Amino acid sequence: MPESHHDRPKQDSSIETFTFKSDKLLPNNPELPAVLYKGAFQENPANAEQIFNNNGWRNSWVNGVFSYHHYHSNAHEVLGVMSGSASLQLGGDAGRRVEVSVGDVLVLPAGTAHKRLTSSQDFRIAGAYPGGADYNTRRATPDDFEAALPEIREVPLPDSDPVYGEAGPLLEVWAAEG
Repeated sequence: MPESHHDRPKQDSSIETFTFKSDKLLPNNPELPAVLYKGAFQENPANAEQIFNNNGWRNSWVNGVFSYHHYHSNAHEVLGVMSGSASLQLGGDAGRRVEVSVGDVLVLPAGTAHKRLTSSQDFRIAGAYPGGADYNTRRATPDDFEAALPEIREVPLPDSDPVYGEAGPLLEVWAAEG
């Protein structure tokens, strides 16, 4: 099906980056920042999952965010807000509270802790992983922390930006840091 101009993400969406330190239970990512695209899918947030898939981020799902700190040590993750809004805690208790709403996209490098603090009743997100990677779910425990450290180092940079494809800003931001 041909892409209409309403299906494309807004090129002028603002981008914010966040870095988080390890806290001995949550590793976060020592090199790569989390990236927030504010309003990238403002025109058509329902297409988030399809756009991620078209840009090579697969193994997708639509749901919410767990209400406890967790992370994926073997894959990067993209989250696109399809409806509603939420307050998320990134990077563990010492990290940062981030407000997301319909149309926003959040890219979390492997190891970045995240949890839902509050959300509207209609909060739904699409999630996906570069190349359709199988992902694990680790929690804030000493055993998971130790197992995660070598795994995070092995996760390759993605081939494409989940929002903009082969020429997206994520690749530039992560190449500069990685």
